[in-house]
Amino acid sequence: QVQLVESGGGLVQAGGSLRLSCTASGRTFSTYAMGWFRRAPGKEREFVAAITWSTGSSWYLDSMKGRVTISRNSALNTLYLQMNALKPDDTAVYYCALRSSYYSDEFDYWGQGTQVTVSS
Repeated sequence: QVQLVESGGGLVQAGGSLRLSCTASGRTFSTYAMGWFRRAPGKEREFVAAITWSTGSSWYLDSMKGRVTISRNSALNTLYLQMNALKPDDTAVYYCALRSSYYSDEFDYWGQGTQVTVSS
């Protein structure tokens, strides 16, 4: 089993920045990639960004490119999401997720989420 714990959410004004963190524990040795997703009020969950654990290759939701950066610290088993120029539409619960298999697109483990609220 893997446990994921997010932190760093909060209330920020439009144009501001936040850095989210996610610390993984448990059976993390088989991690292929980790990612961030979000669910805004009344909307479906959507992908934000992901990174392969070994190589650091990353990919992003098109609408967030240039405003967010995903990174990881393998030694600390910690994933980060730096978000800049935040907009009210970025208000959502942000979830950290872990994908253990290269052969499956499915993210197997999920954190509880951290609330990000952007005021106008």
